This record gives sequence, structure tokens and C-alpha cells, in this order.
Amino acid sequence: MLRNYFRIAWRNLIRRKGYSVINILGFALGIACAILIFTLVKYHLNFDHFHPSEDRIYRVYSELHEDQVSYSPGVPSPLPEIFRDDYTVAEKVARITMLSKKIISTTIDQKFEEEIVFAEPAFFDIFNFPLLRGDKKTMLADPNAAVITERMAKKYFGSADPIGKTLYLDDTLAFTVSGILKDLPASTDFRSEVYLPFQTLKNHSPSMARKWWFNVNEEFQVYLLLRPGVTPAAVDKQVLADISTRHYDKKMAQVFRFKLQALSDIHFNPDLNGIKLNGHVDKKNLWALMFIGFLLIVSTCINFINMSIAQAQGRSKEIGVRKVLGSLRGQLFSQFIIETALIAGIAMLLAFVIAQLALPSLNVLFGTQVEINIIHDPVLLIFLLLLLIIIVFISGGYPGLIIATSQPVLALKNTLSKKQMGGFSLRKGLVVTQFAISQLLIIGTIVIANQMRYTRQANLGFKQDAIVMLPVPDNHITTISTLRSQFSQIAGIEKVTFCADAPASENTPSTGVRFASRPEMENFSIFFKAGDDQYISTFGLKILAGRNIFASDTVREFLFNEETVKKLGLKSFKEALGQTAVINGKTGTVVGIVKNFHNQSLHGGIDPIYISTSDHHYHNCALKINIANLRPIMASLESTWKTVNPNYIYKYSFLDDRIAQFYKSDDMFFKLIQVFTIVSIIIGCFGLYGLISFMAARKTKEIGIRKALGASVENIVWLFGKEFLSMLFMAFMIAAPLAWWTMTKWLDTFAYRIGLGLGVFVLAILISLLIVTFTIGYRSIKAALTDPVKSLRSE
Repeated sequence: MLRNYFRIAWRNLIRRKGYSVINILGFALGIACAILIFTLVKYHLNFDHFHPSEDRIYRVYSELHEDQVSYSPGVPSPLPEIFRDDYTVAEKVARITMLSKKIISTTIDQKFEEEIVFAEPAFFDIFNFPLLRGDKKTMLADPNAAVITERMAKKYFGSADPIGKTLYLDDTLAFTVSGILKDLPASTDFRSEVYLPFQTLKNHSPSMARKWWFNVNEEFQVYLLLRPGVTPAAVDKQVLADISTRHYDKKMAQVFRFKLQALSDIHFNPDLNGIKLNGHVDKKNLWALMFIGFLLIVSTCINFINMSIAQAQGRSKEIGVRKVLGSLRGQLFSQFIIETALIAGIAMLLAFVIAQLALPSLNVLFGTQVEINIIHDPVLLIFLLLLLIIIVFISGGYPGLIIATSQPVLALKNTLSKKQMGGFSLRKGLVVTQFAISQLLIIGTIVIANQMRYTRQANLGFKQDAIVMLPVPDNHITTISTLRSQFSQIAGIEKVTFCADAPASENTPSTGVRFASRPEMENFSIFFKAGDDQYISTFGLKILAGRNIFASDTVREFLFNEETVKKLGLKSFKEALGQTAVINGKTGTVVGIVKNFHNQSLHGGIDPIYISTSDHHYHNCALKINIANLRPIMASLESTWKTVNPNYIYKYSFLDDRIAQFYKSDDMFFKLIQVFTIVSIIIGCFGLYGLISFMAARKTKEIGIRKALGASVENIVWLFGKEFLSMLFMAFMIAAPLAWWTMTKWLDTFAYRIGLGLGVFVLAILISLLIVTFTIGYRSIKAALTDPVKSLRSE
């Protein structure tokens, strides 16, 4: 019996090629998107789940309660030792410091730019990064030891034995390789592959190792393995709260608060994305993708239902004959389910091929290493089987019931009743739903595109065009002086400044401030921009009051921005000028007030900022160049830089490219939305074709009569068009408020955002109207041009 069903199903597929192709393609597109979304979501949800004690691993983070609450994955440097020495709630405590863009060399000629981690030995007791060679207990206890991954061992030493080989950090510190780690899995946020002893940090970065309770640096982090039975809530309330009370005065204890963050939260928390090589992923985006995948599957099912009902009248005689010959309802229903399963099965195979072809682009877009392999991924296999079953019974169930319950007499007459064909109101509701899905995605795409355009065109308060950023690996005053002199002599270089970073940058340190004669620290953190006396003019910052800072190699004078003056509660800029401030342990005079500028992306607001000279913070050189002579300028820059820094790797970036990285996650989400919107539109067009086919079949004689009575082609086309227009506007009434609510929530993540005006919705309905017009145009015109004699002929 089953074999018979499949044979008949195959014959029906071959007989109705157009119907089969449309359904298979519709299903394939929807299922391919579902596979990609499922694989991507599963990949991110599995991050760092391979550690045996993952449920007991936590990171301590800082929660700064000032005029507004801010968060940092880092902690003050004395906290880890206090936690380890004075409390017993954790089995293991490990400090780490992550430093990016550091030069690792094996010889004079072999140099590599890497992210390195200074870590305590307990780090490898907390985390399950298997050690292939070496002794876990001693490998980071030796101040001259280094631990690297297999990949790094091959990269640095080829096929030679790496154990005992020497690595140099920034050509100043030497380390001997004492351990080899197994290559890191793709699903971890800990991407560093070079580990050095934490006790050596003071030799490389003395300021990082300095013990001071008021300095929170996100690169300095601490991880814990809690004892069994110890809850994070108890640690937050009893231990970390006690540390704040003991080591700060009453006022500052209310500002500096510390809490635990679960390992499973690190990958998804945008406020605490301290480890950023893989980048955090907002769970809201994952849920949004899952919802979009669900909508696409719903849309494909609607297509199939409408196409099946449209074809049911053409199969009425077949149904009638089979019923007269004794076919039972269950047999007819089973036959249709088998046909649906065959179409869905073929579509799933095609979808798998489409997903595999699209996967490399998805991995490039997200910087992931996702694989689609049903043999080695039983979860994916189960998902596909469940998806297939759901699609078959949702898509085939309703049309199958219509066919199975049809009256044989009417079926033989080719006149299935409106009730038997499924009330038009239901099919109309399905198409309205499909229209609403497409319009929801279209509105979302328009809004995201407009916001992305706004972020690129917005005035950040400084110049970002034609500014080249060069690293300064050696910021000794002599080296800086040499670079400044030689860069200034290059034709086309208009401005040169040495600084910690650009006005807007990802990692800007913040600290406390005590103003003038006030006895206590202010109730807000201030962000530090280290720059020389050319910083203001190079980046086009505007001084509103006072003057610029004078050239100096130490902290002597401060420039405040407007927001700092506001936070200090001062009524005018003059009240700040000439006053003394103590910031980060340094005392200086406020000499000028700078117009507000953005410290980070437009997701955040304006921060209080101070600018001061500090040569040991000058890790970058920013050059304003004449873009008309770009190629010779860049060649001269490279030559000059390499002459002064022969032992380092030359790399440069343009400031506008750096700023674009702020919105990398938003851009990736936008590109995915674009793709899924296009897929939704294509699937929707298939659905429209299905319904117009049904309507054309139902109205064949009506069209013939109307044409015989003198109706024009335009009248016939309008006969079809008016019903679709009513459904389109009904869908818009559903999609518009839902899209407004959804996109308002998304826009609220930006402190500076576009308005959600009427124009967005007008554009969306016009796009939808255009798509509908083109989709139904061909089929309705074809029906209108049919010879009325053929339309009226009765079989």
C-alpha cells in the first residue's frame, strides 16, 4: 500500500511540474534558512559548555553606581588577592590580564602580532583547556615560562620540538616554552593562544600591576571556581559586598560594587563584553533570528496549502473516481500526506545543498566556524526530522482533509463546493498572514538601513576622515620625537599627534576624579584621553573656553569636556578653569573646556572626559593626510615607520574604518535581515501565484461571461487585483503596529537614533504594492486574455 502511495505521488509530481517546482522551491528556501538559523543559534548557545565545572565558573565584574550605573568585566587589581586570602567560598581563584596587538618573536626576522594573556596557574584548573605537553602545576609558576597552543607551536617553530624554545615579548622579555595546549575549540570566547606567567605582568606593564582600588580596567579580570553548594547570590551578598565595605569609605562603597557573572552569560552580555575576539552576541538577536526562521517556515506552509487547494479542483475527477471505487477517507488523506512528504523530502534535500553553499558566506560574515554535518551532529538530525514531520502535517493536513471529505458526485462533475474547497475566508486569512510577515520584515529592513546610514553620517564631534592611525610600539620620548620630526617632513601630512587612541575608541580607561578643594571623590567616573598638544587640532575638537594644553611628557594640565563640567554641578565654564583636580592619582590644572564628542558608538550617550598629556600612554600616532596623494604618502609613512621601529610589525588603519567596527554586530544582523526579507518576498510571491491560480480556476466561467458581455482586460485584471489589494492593506494594519513596537525597542538600544516616522510605513506599503502588482500581473492578464469560448466550454 505504501509503495502504491509513493508511486501515485511521484506520478502526480511529474504530471504537475509547475506546481511541484513552485512548492519544492518555496519549501527549500524556507527550510534552508531554518537550517542556517538553527545551526548559528546552536553554535552560539554552546559556547564554553565543554568545561566540566561550567556551572561553578564565574567572573567577578564591577558595577559602578554613580549618576548612572555602568559595568566593567574588570576589577580593581587588589580584589583577587583579598578574595583568595580572606574568603573560602572558591576552590580556585585566577587572575588574568589580556593584552592585544603584542609582538611575539622567535628571531629577529620572525615577528607576529598576537593577543597574549598573563595568567595564574589556577586558570588551567578552572578551565578545561587540555595540556598536551608540560606540567599544569608548574608551567606558569616559573616567571620565565610560556604556554602556547599546537597551532602557535607550528606557526612559530614549524616541525621542530617547541619545548625549551624561546619567545620574546615586544623584544624586551624572554620566555621559554614549557607547555603545549591542545588547539582551542571554535566554541569558546577565550581565543588567546599565548599564556605567560601573571607574576611577570609587573615587568611588562607596571601600571596594570599597580594595586589601586579606584582603577577598574577591563583587561584585568578574575575568574572563580566556586565550591559545591555555594550560590552566586550568597557570594554577591556576603563576600563581594563585604569587600566593598571594608576597602572603600561609606560613599565609595555605594559606588564600587562587585558581582559574579556566570560563564554561560559572558558570550551574550553586551555590557560585559571584555573578551571580544569572537565578539559578544546579543541573545535578543538570536531570538529574533529564531522568530524569523519560524515566520519563514509558516510562510512556506501557507504557500503549500494555497497551492494545494488551488490544485484540488483540477483533481476533483480523480478524487471522485477513487471514492466511487471504494477509497476511504483515511486512504485519500494518507495519499495526500505522502505526496506532501515527497515534496517536502525533496525540498529538504535541496535545502541542505543550499545551506551548505551559503554556509561559507555566513561564516565569513559572522567570523564563525559553523559546520553542517548531520552525521556528527545528532541534534541537527533530530531538528530536521522534527521539522519535516511538522511541515508535512501542517502543510498537508488541511488540504488532505478537504480532498478526503469531498462529495464524490460533485467531484465527478468538477464542481467542488466552496465549503469543500475550504472557505475563502480561511485562505484569505492565510495570505493576509503571509503579507504581514513580508511587510514586517520589509519595515524592519528599512528602519535598520536608515539607522545604519545615520550612524555613519552622524557628527561625532570630531573629524574622522583622512586620518591614519599608526601603532607606536616604543613610546620612549626619543622615539616619539624622531617619528614626529620625520612624519612632519612628508609632503601631504597636515597634522601629527601622539595619543592613547582616537576620541572615539573601544577601550577607554575610566577612573575617579576629585575636584578642587572638595574633600571627597565625585560621584561619577571620568574617561581618560591621553594626547599631546596637537591632539585637539588633528581631530578637529573645539575648545569652548580657556586654552589648549601645553606640550609635556607628564600629566600637568587637564582639558574637560562640557559633560564633565555638567557632572561637577558647575554653572559656567569659568568656574572650572584654573581649578585643580586629582584624577587617577595625578594632580593638574583645568586649562580648557572642549565641546562634547562621542567617546564610543551612538549606542551610548556622551561621557565625561578629560584630555591630558602622558607620554607612556601614547600607543598610537594619528596623522591628518591629504587624501589626494594617498599612495605616495602611505609609502613614505611605511618606510619612515620601519626605519624607526625595525623590530616591530607595521600596520595601519583609517579612523573611519575603526569607527565602523562599533557597528559590526548591527551590520551583520542587518545583512541577515536583508537576506531573509528577500527570501520571505520570494516565498510570498510563490504564495500569491498559488492563490491567483486558485482564483483563476474558480472564476474561469465568470471571466468568460464577463468577456462575452463586453468586459475589457482592465476590468478582468481589476477583478483579481481588488481582492489582493484588500488583503494587502489588511496585512499592513497587522504588520505596522507590530513592526513599530519591535523596531522602537531596537532603536532604544541607541542613545542617538532616527525617528520612526510615517515615511517608513508608506515606503513599506509601496514596496509591497509593487511586489504584489508584478506577481499577480502575469497570471491575471493571462486569465483575462483567455478566449471566452474556451472559458465557457463545459466538459
